[in-house]
Amino acid sequence: MTKKILVIGAGLSGTLLAIRMAQRGFDVELIEKRPDMRTTEVVEGRSINLALSDRGIKALRMIGMDEELQKDCIPMRGRLIHPLGADTFLSPYSGRKDKFINSISRGGLNIALLNKAETYPNLKVIFNAPCLNVNFDHNTAVFQKDSGEFEVHADFIFGADGANSAVRKSMFEQSHKLHFNFSQEYLSHAYKELVIPPAENGGFRIEKNALHIWPRGGYMMIALPNLDGSFTVTLFLGHKGENSFEKLKTEKDVVDFFQVNFPDAVSHMPTLVDDFFGNPTGLLATIKCFPWSVENRSLILGDAAHAIVPFYGQGMNASFEDVVVFDELFEKYDGDWDLTIERYNATRKNDTDAIADLAIDNFYEMRDKVANPAFQHKRQLEMKLENAFEEYQSKYSMVTFNDEIPYSEAMNKGRRQDDLLLKYCENIEDVTKLDLDEALNYVKNNL
Repeated sequence: MTKKILVIGAGLSGTLLAIRMAQRGFDVELIEKRPDMRTTEVVEGRSINLALSDRGIKALRMIGMDEELQKDCIPMRGRLIHPLGADTFLSPYSGRKDKFINSISRGGLNIALLNKAETYPNLKVIFNAPCLNVNFDHNTAVFQKDSGEFEVHADFIFGADGANSAVRKSMFEQSHKLHFNFSQEYLSHAYKELVIPPAENGGFRIEKNALHIWPRGGYMMIALPNLDGSFTVTLFLGHKGENSFEKLKTEKDVVDFFQVNFPDAVSHMPTLVDDFFGNPTGLLATIKCFPWSVENRSLILGDAAHAIVPFYGQGMNASFEDVVVFDELFEKYDGDWDLTIERYNATRKNDTDAIADLAIDNFYEMRDKVANPAFQHKRQLEMKLENAFEEYQSKYSMVTFNDEIPYSEAMNKGRRQDDLLLKYCENIEDVTKLDLDEALNYVKNNL
């Protein structure tokens, strides 16, 4: 029986995984390259608040932390759209009132998981120790600590060390043996994190229970609420071009740009200039690779295996679901590591590719379509169908509110539904006058 587990990376998915392996009775060593975020000030500007939904909640339930952490969430019931020169409007996430996503602090969630990890005597956590390389032939990993190096041997090595994974790099270096495939595709856009602070009375300056979107066709801005009354704001702009980061060089450039393009937001952003020039500009990339394991004695997961752009709010949820899927297979095959890894690789790759593609789709939807009348009619009809018929689920609901439907199935069925509803709404001016039974039968008969 495998006894010693090494998890490289104490971010969200790595810490979750280490906890679950400790709960199963293994001796676990969790090693992180960064300092302990509980004792070191975290650099601002790269967080992109997390949207916790059903798949992520299921993972937290697995380790007994779902109720505790949901207390630290703010429900967001839909997208609050801020068109330029028009009134805001709410586009609900679901036609069912009990469905919503949750805004949660990335740092707060990670700290809660680390605190939980420390309660297990069979789980050791080491910080400030970057992984230098992994030797898969001997199942050892070398780390840098202070001025020296140390080596760790384990029966099984997990790489959960993020998009710049050292474990994946070691796999890549053995491409000739693994037939390792790797792709990294950057969006033409980057992001900058900003902030809307709490109101003077400590309350929220804009609607609390929504994800705010300022769609501008070619670029956009979003905002997610925090428990302290503030909003984490993220500006998505092209690298180059008319409306781009390359054009915003001076304080005047930034202020003028925001006053023209986001006038209802800029009045709530007193630290805009300082935030813009003080916070880094982040890149947005999709990473796909395979295989994820070497001789069934190692496995990369989370962003190390499939980093995605943040526009479906599923990056963390998908990484957490990796741990759930692995754990369920491990249980199903009675702790047989070979069968577990083989089935995990055979089934999970299609689903992570699907959510990566859906995240790209949603970028263009949020940026260009949410304020479009035809799209709004389609969305209104979806909400009515969900409210009227238990059997109907939109693509968004299948991805976000149903943790039993694989991402690949949700993508394939959801895309077909979207095409059918857009066609059905082509010449519709008033969705309230549609026959919902007829619309549902149209979708069912043409899927």
